Amino acid sequence: MHEYLRAVGFSDIKGKAELKHLLQMTEESYQSERTSGNRNGKDFSERKKEFAPGMGIMLRGEYDEEENYQRDYYFPYFQGKQEKLYDTVTVERHAEKESYAGVCDDLSLGVSIIFYVQNVADLLNEQRLNQLSSCTVTLRFSGLSTGGKILLPVVKGMTEEENMDAVLQRTKLIQAARDGDEEAIENLTLEDMDTYSMISRRIADEDVFSIVSTYFMPYGVECDHYSILGEILDYELVENSLTREQIYVLTVESHDLIFEVCINQKDLLGEPQVGRRFKGVIWLQGEMIFHL
Repeated sequence: MHEYLRAVGFSDIKGKAELKHLLQMTEESYQSERTSGNRNGKDFSERKKEFAPGMGIMLRGEYDEEENYQRDYYFPYFQGKQEKLYDTVTVERHAEKESYAGVCDDLSLGVSIIFYVQNVADLLNEQRLNQLSSCTVTLRFSGLSTGGKILLPVVKGMTEEENMDAVLQRTKLIQAARDGDEEAIENLTLEDMDTYSMISRRIADEDVFSIVSTYFMPYGVECDHYSILGEILDYELVENSLTREQIYVLTVESHDLIFEVCINQKDLLGEPQVGRRFKGVIWLQGEMIFHL
């Protein structure tokens, strides 16, 4: 059973029989389907059924010679709305099945982001047409979480405009450093040393989460899992149409990256409000919108 089923409102599924019934219902009453040819020359299919706005269960499989659908695997999905353009996104197929990981460099974070590709059928069609291994795409990131907390906000030392200027300046420095600019490398090193000195001084009298306002960092051994802390920009409570479970959809900003996170109300400690912060572990998914 998939660990993140509870994130889209299926926390009470118990045993293989209930899961089989749910997947059979999804297979027979799916709401949309995308198909493409895969590397085995068969018709690859993604069937999707929505149980709450933008979230539900996706089935992936193939059609056999008699045009019968053969389900391979499933996963819970959640579609984000926030879009961001990336110049270079690389995709790699997972070894055991027809699923893909995407990799992109985000200079505002200063790290590479690895995510689980939601729309594999679109990707396979694009690969067949353009033979791509990397491309320029717009990404819609989303996160599924099975546990999180709401933290109070911190007093910001800079205005929003000053913060945006600082992020832009750091992004330019990181890009220059990647291009081999020694002065940019030196400036980044000095900036990190100043940050370390400031944290070492303040940590003696303050809680770490009053010093660190946001973070976005890899979690565990799975590449597309992240531990995040981000400011809540918006939130809403939606309902799973089948189980009637309540699910929070949080719009979160972490290090200038804005995306939505869905989490079962049962798994969220605290009351979300705009300006407060969300802390938790997410499974990062991404929908790729290709540009010709």
